[in-house]
Amino acid sequence: MATQMKKEAHMTGKDLMGMVQLTPEAVGKYAIVPGPRERADAIVAKLTNPVKNFTFMEYTMHTGDFAGTRLTTINGGRFAADTAITTEIMCNAQIQTMIRVGSCGALREDIKVGDLVVISTAIKGDGVTQYYVDDSFVPTADAALTQELKQVAQEYLLKSPMLSGKTVHYGPCWTTDAILRETREHVGKAVDQGAIAVDMVTSAFLTICQQYKIPAAVIMAVSDNVITGEMGFMNTDYYMAEGAIIDIALNLVKKREGK
Repeated sequence: MATQMKKEAHMTGKDLMGMVQLTPEAVGKYAIVPGPRERADAIVAKLTNPVKNFTFMEYTMHTGDFAGTRLTTINGGRFAADTAITTEIMCNAQIQTMIRVGSCGALREDIKVGDLVVISTAIKGDGVTQYYVDDSFVPTADAALTQELKQVAQEYLLKSPMLSGKTVHYGPCWTTDAILRETREHVGKAVDQGAIAVDMVTSAFLTICQQYKIPAAVIMAVSDNVITGEMGFMNTDYYMAEGAIIDIALNLVKKREGK
């Protein structure tokens, strides 16, 4: 007789939410979701009366008030696998709108370090999404939320002298788990499919949000250019863009709330 699990799934997002003792009443209407802890700490610093919801492994969630609106943030993960865990927790906690603030490599020569990229769809090169959806599924950002995000980002750049000359780009992102295998062959395939940027998170984030029917959008700061070979991880323009995407996400919340 074949061995068979006693439950349909060994662990679910709802189980994880219970494990960290999180309830829907404890989170905000919006979540701004960066990857690294230091970026999440920068968001917490902008909240009024932030409260720590939980610390689980290396992930910490806070909820506070921003311009009169309840807002949650968590260092949501640098890779598709850990992003799936934190996104499942947020979806099961019934956060209503999610905005990812990340970083990416450019897949076009004209996209410069320090530019911003707003994502339309994702090309699935990660190992997570195959367990949620079939090959034909296209991870897609919420159209209305993304349109507002683009507008807020463009307005922000126009009003920011320190970001003079920077551009907001819009298009698909290729998500890969294999950062050290971004070869001509693999990158070429992604570019042929329309990708203008590459990261390690977006396809999993958007896919899971779509499964739960939660509107989600993604904006990323360009850290390097895969086509030209430029590395900008220590570039001041990249650091400025990292700060900008947080401000843009917060401004989007204010705009949507009529503040």
